[in-house]
Amino acid sequence: MHWRAPARATLAALLGVGLVLPARPEPVTAAGFVEAYPATAAAMRAAGPPYADWAADGRRFLLFDPHGDGRAVEVRGDLATADRIVVLVPGVGSTLRDFDRGLGGVARRAPAVQAGELYRALRAAAPHARVAVLAWLGYDPPDGVLAAAGPADARCGAVALRALLRGLAAHRPAASVTLAGHSYGALVVGLAAAGAPAQVTDVVTLGGVGVGVDRAAALGGRRVWAAEAPDDWIRRVPPVRLPGLGHGRRPADPAFGARTLPVDGVHGHDGYLVPGSATLTALASVVLIGTTDGTRTGAVDAGVTR
Repeated sequence: MHWRAPARATLAALLGVGLVLPARPEPVTAAGFVEAYPATAAAMRAAGPPYADWAADGRRFLLFDPHGDGRAVEVRGDLATADRIVVLVPGVGSTLRDFDRGLGGVARRAPAVQAGELYRALRAAAPHARVAVLAWLGYDPPDGVLAAAGPADARCGAVALRALLRGLAAHRPAASVTLAGHSYGALVVGLAAAGAPAQVTDVVTLGGVGVGVDRAAALGGRRVWAAEAPDDWIRRVPPVRLPGLGHGRRPADPAFGARTLPVDGVHGHDGYLVPGSATLTALASVVLIGTTDGTRTGAVDAGVTR
């Protein structure tokens, strides 16, 4: 193609102010940071209830997409100043419709509720700490147990999650990031950790079906934690891995080598982040200081570093 001089000058000017960008196979940073809040709020208002009500309440989202099963990434806390960031990834059946109310109308299953409980636990443990919790429904989870038998959806989710992590590393390079995945979400965070920036220090699985590897040491030297309640049905999932089927050894299997999170007060597959559970308290401690006992000793506060 031959460009006339005026066209070349116009294109150069647009490139100079960032209005036209050369194509990239992958963005260096995530598509949205805190600058995304006004755009997502406008999209939620346009989508009508209940999403317009979320925007009216001042809730902040990095991502909002009501199409299909929907996607959303809500931020609790001040992400622009946080030096401790947690990304919570839900599992099978999670959709935008259930983001607030939970699967089957059970609130403890709702990503927004779980993120709120963890944020409150962090604030209670260290009132002056700069923390942020992201309820990350940034992928399309499988619709049921049979669909979750393979890793395809988790692989797509891991690609999207790594893009977010690169953005967090670029915008908050001094912050530490903890990835926490529930059930099938554990597979998403495990796969994402393989290519994650160094800011990701901890990988936490809650009733995790697998993380894509059979040894904790294979996750790049990061601290790996696992919680699995005695009556969690995930224990009955066979630890097999075949092409396109199965997820291998569960992270709570002692042979996997993860650090154990306490599960006192946890019942079933969805009770890890309910108020009063030992897992919730321990997870807050992991996020803040990288151990599970800091909240009991009173050692956690804004000035404590890892």
